[in-house]
Amino acid sequence: MNLPGPAPSNLEHAHMLANKWMNASKLAELVKTEGLVYKKGKFSAIEEQQLKTAIETFKAGRGLTDDQILEIIFQRNEKGKDNTFWSEITTAVPQRPIIAVYHHVRRAFHPKKQQGKWTPEEDSILKQAVVDLGQQWEKVSERVGRMSSDCRDRYRNHIANRELRVTGPWSKEEEEELTRIVTEMTIQQGKDLDNDVFWGIVSDRMGNRRGRQQCRIKWTDSLSKTVKNEGQKPRWSPQDAYILVHKVDSLRVRDDTEIDWKTLPDQDWNLWSAHSLQRRWLTMKRSIKGYEDMTHQEIMDILRVKKAHLPPAAASIRRRKVTSAASVDDHESVVDPDFDKDTSTIPEAGPSEVVSGI
Repeated sequence: MNLPGPAPSNLEHAHMLANKWMNASKLAELVKTEGLVYKKGKFSAIEEQQLKTAIETFKAGRGLTDDQILEIIFQRNEKGKDNTFWSEITTAVPQRPIIAVYHHVRRAFHPKKQQGKWTPEEDSILKQAVVDLGQQWEKVSERVGRMSSDCRDRYRNHIANRELRVTGPWSKEEEEELTRIVTEMTIQQGKDLDNDVFWGIVSDRMGNRRGRQQCRIKWTDSLSKTVKNEGQKPRWSPQDAYILVHKVDSLRVRDDTEIDWKTLPDQDWNLWSAHSLQRRWLTMKRSIKGYEDMTHQEIMDILRVKKAHLPPAAASIRRRKVTSAASVDDHESVVDPDFDKDTSTIPEAGPSEVVSGI
């Protein structure tokens, strides 16, 4: 069992992430060419606090008011961004690119955030705004009165092609079509089955009968693991629970919001998507009475005892066949594997005993 550990620190990379504005394709290129390690996905509760502290420190150090900080955060002229501010607060969250911090902080401090459920009237205004302005989300936001990212997501996931959209249970034909499209875009091109999928393209190829969000959820929660298990629907087992607990334990995080669930699967244990693993973890955590008032370490101590031994059924090592997408030739038939591309390593000394070969 390969256990993910902390990535080695690299001061040059850390400085680059905090000072150089790079888009996703440039970051991906540096991952391949320079071994850059950076964090993606949701910011953890600890990162949120680190950013708040960094912003308060910046404000206090320069004698700024709350309104002046908001003016810096929401500078209307993109080219007029205060790079000193953004670089300084980005250093507070190691391995986060400055562009990710920029967008995250602007969402977190946006006066229009968390406005609740969209109304039919707002949907109508949004639809007309896109007709008039195109997908210029900042301008659309001003007309609709919602955050630009909320407008973008609402339009893509619920408004675009709504007249073509099918709801309700998926037919067998739809499932087969989705599976074919995803495998053609990934395995047959040597790409990752869960991480290299552009769901807008998938929805387009399905004639927009199912939206990008519908396709992503159906694949992640249902079809992905069946494809990886050669057509058989796998069931979560005590062995899986054991492996998950010990992998989470090896991460040595301070809070489970820090976990990058994409790093947990490995070549011998990759049926479950990042989303599935996170849900399974939450189920186990919530099974502990009083977990709401416990620290992550206290919860970890209890689960480590409950899952101290590998279940007997695994003694025969009844392995599922799991194959990395990268190892499948373009012409080869679809076999298997499992949300990023960080390399897993075994930490020097894990807090729990680990069994290999699972």
